Amino acid sequence: MGDGREDLRTRAEEDGIEFFLAMFVDLHGKPCAKAVPMASFDLLMDGGAGFAGFAAGDLGQCPADPDITAMPDPASYTPVPWKQGVAVLHCDPYVDGEPWPYAPRVILKRQLAQLAAQRGWTLKTGVEAEYSLLRRTEDGKIEIADALDSSSKPCYEVKGLTRMWDYLSTLSKHMNKLGWGNYANDHEDGNGQFESNFVYSDAVTTADRTIFFRYMVHMLAHDAGMTATFMPKPFSSVTGNGLHMHQSLWTLDGEPLFGDDADPLGLSKTAYAYVGGLMEHARASAGVICPTVNSYKRIGVGAPQSGSTWAPAYVAYGGNNRSLMLRVPEGGRIEHRGVDGSANPYLASAVLLAAGLDGVDRGLDPGEQVTDNLFALPAEEVARRGIVHLPKTLDRAIEELVADPVLRAALGPVPGGDFIDYFAEVKQAEFDEYHATVSEWEIDRYLTLA
Repeated sequence: MGDGREDLRTRAEEDGIEFFLAMFVDLHGKPCAKAVPMASFDLLMDGGAGFAGFAAGDLGQCPADPDITAMPDPASYTPVPWKQGVAVLHCDPYVDGEPWPYAPRVILKRQLAQLAAQRGWTLKTGVEAEYSLLRRTEDGKIEIADALDSSSKPCYEVKGLTRMWDYLSTLSKHMNKLGWGNYANDHEDGNGQFESNFVYSDAVTTADRTIFFRYMVHMLAHDAGMTATFMPKPFSSVTGNGLHMHQSLWTLDGEPLFGDDADPLGLSKTAYAYVGGLMEHARASAGVICPTVNSYKRIGVGAPQSGSTWAPAYVAYGGNNRSLMLRVPEGGRIEHRGVDGSANPYLASAVLLAAGLDGVDRGLDPGEQVTDNLFALPAEEVARRGIVHLPKTLDRAIEELVADPVLRAALGPVPGGDFIDYFAEVKQAEFDEYHATVSEWEIDRYLTLA
């Protein structure tokens, strides 16, 4: 790490960095950090930053466990554009000198190292991170930040886009200053919903950027007197927030493995088998790519005010068809539209890669592509074709997740068991807490029913 370390020191000095945010995420994707002054650069790089893991979040620790040491990755250096003199270093958590197997970034990096060593391949990903801009009302509730953003069909509306110009243009300039290649910014289908796109990269870099992007969106919104959310379904009547994940496999020499110009969809045999794996493990992987109670309010529900959910209900693939879980927007890549805004990007990449590779290893055939609008196709016709529905609640998804041996192996072992069981335990507790809460809907429906 010597060359990378010295390159980092030089870049940081040239950029006038005074503090590093040594950052990592917990199971839920929540970023945690310590601010380390530039004067302690060598101390940070030699020994990392220490954290009480139990206090940081769900990372497989109790108060009696040794500290987590966050070891910086020099390649992840990201100056904070809106905070002069500050830079983020994404870190890999270690405990007692070993990579901590509960850490999402460690899990993904281990899987990618195996992919490179065993096959000579790498995974590249790109994401579409949708988010909503809101405000808190005096009574603590939430509302759309732009009071004029009330159109029944707001998607791509230039007026809604322009009213948020200062925010969106600042966000765009920051991404391009970082070298991410922001190529589009738009008002999405929901009132108050936006999306800012940046170019794809290797899976770890994209996941790092996704975490930083969320952090940036939150902080810029805060500075503008707003609240940003990536919550999958903040309003029952408005389109939810996805994290559509585009995937492609490449050789380590830079040769693409998913493209075939002679194929109608532009996909290779390897890509079709990968699609077959994504479909085979779709219901189980939902527990990771749709990891909250709220996630299941987004997928497979009735149309919101804008006219469509845009979130998949069924396990199906096809071409440029946005009613499907897997869309092929062009040859050489696959878009998974099931991943939502609450997903941990490291874990989501890990489970989708494992699912796809199982399809490649087994030569799975995904069958004929679906060309219908699945939002409109009658349920009985969907069933007749054998098209499977995604899980309808988090607890059902978790039941399927723990029963999937491929995803279990991919997420790996942890002290005393497997990570997948720890993940399931945390998520089942989350569901149980939700299920034990009496909602206003229940009061309205049942209070005087009998």
